[in-house]
Amino acid sequence: MEIPKLDVSEDLSLRLCFACGEDNPIGLKLKPVYDGEKARAEFTAGELYQGWKNVIHGGIVYTLLDEITAYAMLCHGIDFGVTAKSEVRFKRPAPTGELIQISAWVTKLAKRLVQTSGLVTLEDGTIIAEGDSLFYIWRRSKKTFLWDMDGVITDSGSFHLAAWQETFDKREIKFSKDNFTKFFGTRNDFIIRSVLGRELPQEDVATIAEEKEETFRRKIRGNIKPLPGVMKLLDTIKQGNFKLALASSAPKENIDLVNSELNLERYFDYIISGKEVAESKPSPQIYLLAAEKLGAEPKDCVVIEDSPFGVKAAKAAGMKCLAVTNTHSEEELQEADRVADSLEDIDLITLIRRV
Repeated sequence: MEIPKLDVSEDLSLRLCFACGEDNPIGLKLKPVYDGEKARAEFTAGELYQGWKNVIHGGIVYTLLDEITAYAMLCHGIDFGVTAKSEVRFKRPAPTGELIQISAWVTKLAKRLVQTSGLVTLEDGTIIAEGDSLFYIWRRSKKTFLWDMDGVITDSGSFHLAAWQETFDKREIKFSKDNFTKFFGTRNDFIIRSVLGRELPQEDVATIAEEKEETFRRKIRGNIKPLPGVMKLLDTIKQGNFKLALASSAPKENIDLVNSELNLERYFDYIISGKEVAESKPSPQIYLLAAEKLGAEPKDCVVIEDSPFGVKAAKAAGMKCLAVTNTHSEEELQEADRVADSLEDIDLITLIRRV
């Protein structure tokens, strides 16, 4: 089978999409979400969408199913598909003025084709319509996801603070929680020179940094837990065949410890530590290196961060940024493209389309 030749813009803006575009005044304004298995949405039709009196037009029912199917494919790394064939079986009329639910999922994914199934139901599960479709894969997604570690994947802040305070106390230097919050997410040498002075010899910086990190690893070993929503989102992204990198300012030894306790290596195509770049965040170097390793363009990358320095690094790299308020307030993270209180609130569709 030959894929039809289409003159479609590289900019697949959905702003005026009849089904999901937020700026289309006559559109359906669907807001699909993805639960890790199925794309889902809800819709209540007004009288302008009826065919028979008080019954949604069959073409609208098909449009609902087709649109959510497109989002199910998107969550499997397919940016754009072309319908080869579609079969819809209408089971009963769809009433206007009542909430209906739409779900769709991928049943088979090959190199050039994808098969899908879907349902339109009443709120109580009564089936209105069901369908199966076959699509040509016209373009695969280039979306790439770059993750920070401390404060994004793990709640390690209190252990880092305790380690810094113990290290600086030995040198009769007070290191407050405010100091820590300000610098959290940056590299050790940046923190040490900011606190003790820029002219500190490199060998002294290295000694202090190693002492602090040994203290940190001693305190956190056996206590590492992922933050809410992290593992589910990582699972979903990986199942969708998207590229991922972990880009953390932390030393490699810390990354290795977290990896071993949370088994993170199964998710990431590359893992990059702060020692692999010359400059700490807010320099964009670490994220640009991650994109280079993955063969991705910065414009296709979404960075997941928790600190103002990390957000600045992502934006300076020309990337989109989702910030999570695990360690800083929404106001402090306002330079990000989107701010969330928890990754539990973020599904894959939001990460791809709404950041």
